[in-house]
Amino acid sequence: MAAKIKKGDKVVVMTGRSKGRVGEVIQVFPEENRAIIRGVNIVRRHQRQTASQEGGVISKEAPIHLSNVAIADPKDGKPTRVGFKVLDGGKKVRVAKRSGEQIDG
Repeated sequence: MAAKIKKGDKVVVMTGRSKGRVGEVIQVFPEENRAIIRGVNIVRRHQRQTASQEGGVISKEAPIHLSNVAIADPKDGKPTRVGFKVLDGGKKVRVAKRSGEQIDG
């Protein structure tokens, strides 16, 4: 099945502690149905000191389930579902159901 959420997409968090937040997808784990989103689902972790980085308590983004996020509509930034459309040249593109705008370039 084609991916509805990809790296670089602007998404809105629908549920959970970070509800309503908007962020950019940094990484997607398709086999786990999870994604890491910049500035969303921040957790604090203890990290041991290594030669390359210092130790202490650091804040970083944790993965969030894809069912809890929705693509932000390119037109108005509100959450939307994603559909697919095949263009004349045979290229398959993602389309926002809310406005009909094309999400892919």
